[in-house]
Amino acid sequence: MALATGDRNSYRPAVMGTHYMAASTHYLATAAATRIFEQGGNAIDAGVAAGLCVGTLERDLTDPGGVAPIIIYSAREQRVVTIAGLGRWPAAASIDYFKRHHGGLLPRGILRSVTPAAPYAWLTALERYGRLTFGQVAQPAIELAEEGFPIFPRLAASIAAAAPILSEWPSSAEIFLPAGRPPAAGETLVQRDLARTFRRLAEAERAAAGDREAGLRAARDLFYKGEIASQIARFCQAQGGLLTERDLAGFEAKLEAPVTTDYAGVQVYACGPWTQGPVIPIALNLLRGFDLLRLGHNTAEYLHTVAECFNLAFADRERFVGDPEFVDVPLEGLLSKVYADERRRLVRSERAFGEMPPAGDPWKYQQGGAREPEMLAGAAGGGGLRVSPQALDELIPPDTSYVCAVDSEGNVFSATPSDPCVAESGSPIVPGLGLIVSARGSQSRLDERHPASLQPGKRPRLTPNPALALKDGRPFLAFGTPGGDAQTQAMVQVFLNVVEFGMDPQEAIEQPRALSFSFPNSFAPHAYAPGRLLLEAGLGEQARAALASRGHAAELIPNLSRSAGGVCAIQIHPGGVLVGGADPRRESYANGW
Repeated sequence: MALATGDRNSYRPAVMGTHYMAASTHYLATAAATRIFEQGGNAIDAGVAAGLCVGTLERDLTDPGGVAPIIIYSAREQRVVTIAGLGRWPAAASIDYFKRHHGGLLPRGILRSVTPAAPYAWLTALERYGRLTFGQVAQPAIELAEEGFPIFPRLAASIAAAAPILSEWPSSAEIFLPAGRPPAAGETLVQRDLARTFRRLAEAERAAAGDREAGLRAARDLFYKGEIASQIARFCQAQGGLLTERDLAGFEAKLEAPVTTDYAGVQVYACGPWTQGPVIPIALNLLRGFDLLRLGHNTAEYLHTVAECFNLAFADRERFVGDPEFVDVPLEGLLSKVYADERRRLVRSERAFGEMPPAGDPWKYQQGGAREPEMLAGAAGGGGLRVSPQALDELIPPDTSYVCAVDSEGNVFSATPSDPCVAESGSPIVPGLGLIVSARGSQSRLDERHPASLQPGKRPRLTPNPALALKDGRPFLAFGTPGGDAQTQAMVQVFLNVVEFGMDPQEAIEQPRALSFSFPNSFAPHAYAPGRLLLEAGLGEQARAALASRGHAAELIPNLSRSAGGVCAIQIHPGGVLVGGADPRRESYANGW
C-alpha cells in the first residue's frame, strides 16, 4: 500500500516520522510518550507512560485502578500477544447476592467493583517487553499528579455534571471539588495521593534485590499483596463492598492469544472473548463478501451494509461472547469464513433488520461437530431494557481512553485503559491512594443464562478492545478508540478507510461515521433501542433519509461528535515511515520523530 499522496483534506496533517510515533486521546499523554522515547524507551515503555498519564488526566474516562486491555506486537518474538488487563468479580459476589440484597440490580459505586487490573497489566507489559523501569515511565504521570495540570474544558464539564455524586464520596470530593465547587477550565487539578501511590510503587521497585524484572514484580506485589492491597480491601469492606485481600492476592493479568482474521491481505488482531474484540473479525469476515469500493465511500448503500453486518456481529456477541474461562465460546465457528458466508446472506440491500437479528449457529463450524444451541431468552429481541432511541443517550455512560506507540525496531503497543471516577458509573476514590477500584462490574449481566453473567471470579465482558494489524507478516497498523459499544464500529470504519479507500490515518479518522445501537447496551441497565442508527452530520440529510427509508431509526448527530469515539492510529509503511493520526473528536494528538 503506497504512502498517502496528500490529495485529500483533513483538519490536521498526518504526523510522519521514522524513529518513533505515539498517539493518544490526550495531548499531554502523547507528550509523555515522546519523553520516554527520547530517554531510550521502546514502544512498550512509551505506551505504558502514556497509559499512566491518561489515567491521571482523563479522570472522567479512565483511572489508574481501572482496566487496561493491551495488545502488543513484539519484534523480538515476532508475535502478537494480548495482556488481559481486566479484573475479576470477588469470590463473595453472586447473582443471588444482588437479587437478595439489591432487588436484582447492580447499584452504582463500590458494589460494582472487580479487582483493579490496570497496574498489573502495565507492570506485566514492562516486565515482558519493556526496557525501562516503572519509576522512569511513571515520572511524567507523577509530575502531572503532584504538580497538577490545567483542567481542560471536557473534564471541567464532567466534574460539574458529576458533582452531586462526587459530593456523596468525601474522598472524591476532596480532590475534584476542592473548594466545595467544581473547578473551572484552566484551573489546576492536583492529585498528591495518586502521585504518592506511583512513588510507592517506584520505591518498592528500587528497593528490590535483583534485576529490572525483579523490581517490577516487587512493585506489583506491593499493590496486590502488600499494604496497598490492604488499604484497598479495608476501604471496600468499610463501604459495604465485597472485595477482599484474598481476591487481590489471587489476581493475575495473563498473557492471552488474540483473535484474528485476514482482510484484503491484512491480518487483523483483536483481544479475545473476555472483551468484545471478536466483533471486529466477525464484522470484517461479513464485510469481505461485499464490493465496498463499488458501493462507494459513505454512500447510503455502504453505510447500510456496514451497519447490518455489525448488527449480525452484535447479535452473536450478545449470544456467545463472554469470559472463556467460564463460557464455552464457539470461537472457531464465529471466525469461520464459511459461517460468515451463511450469515451474510441475511443482509438485504433495501431493508434493515429493524431490531437485533437472531444469533447464528456457529457450532456447526466448530471443530468436533455440531451442537444444538441453547437459546438465550430474548436473544432475538434484545434481552435488555427496551427504551426509545431518544432515551438511550441518558443511559450510556462515557468511558475509556486509548494510547498507541510504535518504535523503529518494529514493536507495536495498543491499549484501551478505562473506568472513570468522575462519572455516575464510577466509584469512590480510595483515601490515601488517589485511585478507584475498577467499577467494570457494570458490564456484567444478572442473568445466569447470559454469556456475560456475573459469577464469582469471572471477568465482565469488556467493551474496551485495542487492535493492531500486520501486512506480509510485518506491522501495518495500530488502532483503537474510546466509546463503549461504538468502539468496534468506529475502529472498523477507520480501518476500511485506510485499507479499502487508501486514506492516511488522519483523514481516515476524520471521516464522518455511522453507528448502530440496535442491540442491548453493554452497561447496566443494558438499554436496547431497536433499529437505532446514529449518523454524524457530515453524512448528510440525504443519506439519513435513504437509510430511514430502509427501516433504520436513523438520526443525525453533530459532526465530529464525541459519541462517535476518538480513534487514534499509527500506520507503519514498509520503508520505515510511521504515520500517526489522532481524533479531533477528543483532546487527541499524535507526535513522532
